[in-house]
Amino acid sequence: MIDPLAEVVALLQPGARFSKRVVGAGQWRVRRTEVGQPFYCVIVEGSCHLAVDGHDAITLRQGDFVLIPSVYGFAMSSIEPVTPVDFETSPVVLPNGEFRLGLQDGPTDVRLLLGHCVFGSPDAALLVSLLPQLVHVRGEWRLAILVQLLGEESREARPARDEILARLLEVLLIEALRSATGTAASPGLMRGLADVRLAAALRQMHAHPGQAWTVAELAKEAALSRSAFFERFSRAVGVAPMAYLLAWRMALAKDLLRQKKGGVAQVAECVGYSSASTFSVAFTRHVGLPPSRYAQAQTALA
Repeated sequence: MIDPLAEVVALLQPGARFSKRVVGAGQWRVRRTEVGQPFYCVIVEGSCHLAVDGHDAITLRQGDFVLIPSVYGFAMSSIEPVTPVDFETSPVVLPNGEFRLGLQDGPTDVRLLLGHCVFGSPDAALLVSLLPQLVHVRGEWRLAILVQLLGEESREARPARDEILARLLEVLLIEALRSATGTAASPGLMRGLADVRLAAALRQMHAHPGQAWTVAELAKEAALSRSAFFERFSRAVGVAPMAYLLAWRMALAKDLLRQKKGGVAQVAECVGYSSASTFSVAFTRHVGLPPSRYAQAQTALA
């Protein structure tokens, strides 16, 4: 059976190469407004607050994992209320390489492992649009084990610690993505896959991207009326069915062109276009380059 999430993750080429260990005590608050690199955070011990622009504030507890695939502005703060509300803390680098927030003496209230993910795919922006805007996972025993291993590794000065942390974070990232399902998840692929009816249509789109799908045909796969399917899909996944299909087809097309798996006409047929010219128009509008020029540019970068 085709696994849409596995296909997206495989094309994303996820990694978690940049991380830092942070501890906090007393009152503290940090805000980040940079965009571009996906942000992740593991709560190793204690708890804190997270407020992501456009989302309700949440309390993070020990064992929680948060991923923001496409970074929005966000603020993290201590459980102890911070006043005034615009107060911000500058982290202090400790001799052991950790960063400390708030009170610089005494026991800490929270221990975090956070940083920026790396998506190796040139199509990362397009593929990230298929993921939830915010992934927050709690209560998953597999994740709890990974978080425990991360915590132990981050506290010990063992040989190859950074390499082990990087590998564990990669596994944690993928496990978190597939754990972030259900109606509580923000719109995206995982929420769609959690709906049995929508999952049937999504699997068909991924299994047969070259088929000339219509909304009516996809609705039939989901055993829903056309209008009910369109509304349910758009609400769960965050984009309309045909917009999702177009994004997936373009991601596949770019991957095929990069790997030189056929000429423009063959790639067009693989992703559901009746002619090379029709495909070229759609590809150019979506990517900004004609497929032939895109393939040449990828060859030059290799």
